Amino acid sequence: MRHFGHIAPEVRQRLFHQEPCEFTADSPARLLSAALGATLYSPATRPRLADDIVKQAALGVVSMVLCLEDSIGDEDVEAGEENLVRQFADLAERERAGVELPLLFIRVREPEQISDLVRRLGASVSLLSGFVFPKFTEERGIPFLQALDGATLRSGRRLFGMPVLETPELMYRETRVDALEGIARAVDKYRDKVLALRLGVTDFCSSYGLRRAPDMTAYDVQIIASVIADVVNMLGRADGTGFTVTGPVWEYFRVPERMFKPMLRTSPFLEEQAVELRNRLIEHAMDGLLREISLDQANGLLGKTCIHPSHVIPVHALSVVSHEEFSDAQDILRPERGGGGVLRSAYTNKMNEVKPHRAWAERTMLRAEVFGVANEDVGFVELLAAGIPG
Repeated sequence: MRHFGHIAPEVRQRLFHQEPCEFTADSPARLLSAALGATLYSPATRPRLADDIVKQAALGVVSMVLCLEDSIGDEDVEAGEENLVRQFADLAERERAGVELPLLFIRVREPEQISDLVRRLGASVSLLSGFVFPKFTEERGIPFLQALDGATLRSGRRLFGMPVLETPELMYRETRVDALEGIARAVDKYRDKVLALRLGVTDFCSSYGLRRAPDMTAYDVQIIASVIADVVNMLGRADGTGFTVTGPVWEYFRVPERMFKPMLRTSPFLEEQAVELRNRLIEHAMDGLLREISLDQANGLLGKTCIHPSHVIPVHALSVVSHEEFSDAQDILRPERGGGGVLRSAYTNKMNEVKPHRAWAERTMLRAEVFGVANEDVGFVELLAAGIPG
């Protein structure tokens, strides 16, 4: 699979200076954690789940979470598990016929479900990349990680965990540091099993009876922004101790009424004769999503939890590395620059400091590998237009 693999090769060639790389579920963890992109959630109870997964993969989705937790009622868990077993068997047949599937994860409620589901999936467990652990804390999380370890041994397959950080202990100032330190201990002990950390911002908001409006990002809600900052501060460092932290879910896909001006400038869309696309994005609350994706990246997050297929391409389009970013990163990482120093960028609009910007450059080159590098004259509007079905 590859990002933008659903668009024609000749279109990719026009858009990309360096095309996104191909990867599989067996690729190195470092690559996969960056390649998750827009992770699309789906209730595990959907009767045509296999069809949905195949359809979304053909539209550019590369990672999905099949949810047995908050997206379904307590009374539907057993039916959801049974449905997953049936749908995975169906998917296994399709894969043997050459159908390409995304990375698949199951969001469970309790650790015991992990070993039980791996057993019940049988041979079709080969399609599974791992599990998502809800409401993760040190005390609650260790049993999930231990169960994952056991399931990996029994299945003979590499399985990853993705803890969701969403408990009130992380919201409350008096318990936040202790909670983060505990989470850090837990995930560090199982570092090779943890693919990424996910943020459950909806649960954070619930602790205070809040819900952000479609014309506000998570960063406009200051109490939420403070949690994101502390999570990245303690768990997302670039010194080798950190993990990939993914962006929070965007809840909206249509806006009936708007209080504030749209957050999308008109000029980039006029330049590409894509005014209709801009109007469509605004109508479906995508201007807020695009701004939040940009702020995610500025605050050290990569990828995003998505609950609607229309959110996927915007996440991927804004994850593509610009030609200017790529040029700067290349210059900073040249072997002859190992001693440090300052140099003017090839675009002659900034100074690149080799030592302070090295971690940024390394992270940018990883993103360039999985999402590609846009051609010099290609911006996010063209990437959006190419990726979104007409």
